[in-house]
Amino acid sequence: MKPRLLQLVGSAVDDFFCDLARLWSEGSIAATRAAGYPDHIAYVTPGGRWRFPTSLAPEALAAAEPMPLDRAIAHIGSLGVDLMVPHMYCLPGMTTYRALFDLLGVPYFGSPPALMANTAHKARARAIVAAAGVAVPEGEVVRRGERPGLAPPVVVKPAAADNSHGVALVRAADALDGALAAAFEHGPEVLVERFVPPGREVRCGVVERGGRLLCLPLEEYPVDADSRPIRTYADKFARAADGALYAVAKSVDKAWLVDPDDPLTARVWQAARRCYRALGCRQYGLFDFRVDPDGRPWFLEAGLYCSFSSKGVIWTMARGAGLPLDDLMGGLLRGALEGGAP
Repeated sequence: MKPRLLQLVGSAVDDFFCDLARLWSEGSIAATRAAGYPDHIAYVTPGGRWRFPTSLAPEALAAAEPMPLDRAIAHIGSLGVDLMVPHMYCLPGMTTYRALFDLLGVPYFGSPPALMANTAHKARARAIVAAAGVAVPEGEVVRRGERPGLAPPVVVKPAAADNSHGVALVRAADALDGALAAAFEHGPEVLVERFVPPGREVRCGVVERGGRLLCLPLEEYPVDADSRPIRTYADKFARAADGALYAVAKSVDKAWLVDPDDPLTARVWQAARRCYRALGCRQYGLFDFRVDPDGRPWFLEAGLYCSFSSKGVIWTMARGAGLPLDDLMGGLLRGALEGGAP
């Protein structure tokens, strides 16, 4: 009998993170249901109220009763779920809400809160992987009122924000103050890194299978020295005419799989395995690399999230490797229940 899942969706932070959670969870929930996994949905809204809708359709969300935390916990206890599948991408969703399920004794899919907190902070994650021998661009963390010692060209980014919010390439010193101000809108610490000229930019997925780390085909994104030197928010997300969030990066001209025989693949796989082990990831991980013109990969960040949506990164990579979704899904969910590798 397949385990009963609790699909944890939404965000207590703001509407953007709620939209992001719905974007990646709808296809994932459809996939697990199609594979025969019974489930319930828990939907958290800005302010921290919980709802338990039958689907993520607007009418179902509106019809579900909002509950405070104490009632939500009691309701979860009555559902008889075996495993929580997280679809929350805000910092509390990746940390506090996972810790809640640790407290409740409900296992969940993916890495624990402390690890999620480390990878959500870009400077902390890069320090950990650098200590394991992974190449990272020269960089420093600055706080309000401080000036970086690195001279342009540099990339300025909030230390603890995702989706390229507040990220800018600074080529001249007179543009630095504006870039820092924009980055500080997203948090009290800013990471300033030496600009690594493209090259290429790729993402590597790693999953645990049979007690070993399996690296999946790389996903590559278009970059070039002149027109697209870095990837920005506009390269990843946009809004449709009706206001719905959608993933720009999933169109065929924005991302593609790299041939596993490409010499770059082996170099990135080696670095990704080191990242995975150094960070202490559980079940799966995603790692972004900038590749310089000489073909050397440089670690940018880790993303420890997974969607079983047909457009999800790990599933796209797995499909490219000939790994069936049911096989991937079943192995990862079994690993979560067992607390180890699938």
